[in-house]
Amino acid sequence: MASFTLLSSASSTKKNTLFSSFSSPSRCSSLYRTTFVPKRTRTPNFAINCEINEPANEKPVLPIINDEILPTFLQAKRLETAVNRNNTKLNPKLKLFSGTANPSLSQEIAWNMGHELGNITIKRFADGEIYIQLQESVRGCDVFLIQPTCPPANENLMELLVMIDACRRASAKNITAVIPYFGYARADRKSQSRQSIAAKLVGNIITEAGADRVLACDLHSGQSMGYFDIPVDHVYCQPVIIDYLASKKICSNDLVVVSPDVGGVARARAFAKKLSAPLAIVDKRCSEHNLAEILNLIGDVKGKVAVMVDDMIDTAGTISKGAALLHEEGAREIYACCTHGVFSPPAVERLSSGLFQEVITTNTIPVMDKHYFPQLTVLSVANLLGETICRVHGDRSVSSIFQ
Repeated sequence: MASFTLLSSASSTKKNTLFSSFSSPSRCSSLYRTTFVPKRTRTPNFAINCEINEPANEKPVLPIINDEILPTFLQAKRLETAVNRNNTKLNPKLKLFSGTANPSLSQEIAWNMGHELGNITIKRFADGEIYIQLQESVRGCDVFLIQPTCPPANENLMELLVMIDACRRASAKNITAVIPYFGYARADRKSQSRQSIAAKLVGNIITEAGADRVLACDLHSGQSMGYFDIPVDHVYCQPVIIDYLASKKICSNDLVVVSPDVGGVARARAFAKKLSAPLAIVDKRCSEHNLAEILNLIGDVKGKVAVMVDDMIDTAGTISKGAALLHEEGAREIYACCTHGVFSPPAVERLSSGLFQEVITTNTIPVMDKHYFPQLTVLSVANLLGETICRVHGDRSVSSIFQ
């Protein structure tokens, strides 16, 4: 019987920290010019060096960039509205538990909150059944279960359900399912007859398992929040990506934000507004699942730096064909930005083919070594999720984070 045990992260907070030094900022239109040089020391084992290392006879280490390496002036606005986390430290009524889907993100969230992950044992029987036992009392506690339903989606979803059931039967006061990546979110409507709406089904299952609240990042569509009969806190990871783009030497007059399809226009428009950049739209028509046919471009990208924005990149068919069209229309450079890097084959081959200057994603889904390519940059959303958890626990506003 295979087993996986997550213990307190207190012993892991002395490994591999990352510090960076920055030059003094100067304005370039509405964006800042910044130069930073990563330095190496030792910090928690979840913080990975921001530069790409290629040690001899080893696989390259994937870069994960957190708030510590961004210029302090980019963090200032967010810190102005940050809650006082001293109230959550060592609070016996706040419990954080992690599943096996993305334990490194869970450890980083706990570290950012000044908290510790709760002790939990997760085992797999020989026939694939999941066994979960909490190793500490949660009676009367506010419990947060951190588990994205990323691939393998069914396995991780079932693990989340069993975790919820274990907490409910252990008399937890409130159970919040923290789902950085919500699988089945694309099955949110009937585009053809005799199709299921799996997003609604999964919402019902999580509710019936005993969850009192769901905290999710960048759902595929806003209506997915209505598929739950419990409160849903929708966390937008847009500020993390925008802060990183703002640290680059790009003038806003040279930028254009591109939506890879008509369905993502609202997301791209909000992104463009934050960057004070114009908007362009790639018109595409889907013939089959994971296949896309590009029709035309709405907007001007000639001689500009194009930033393509989407909620997820799966097989990269849509975004790579869109990038090829942008190059044909005269775009100087192309950046691909998404919150969820699913990277199903042949995504890595398409993204590393030279179409993109940089591919920017976050760690809502763990990026495996096999998904590594030189243009990939992974940003951490741990601080954003930690702030949200603190606000939910303290009955504070969550929407004010994004204003």
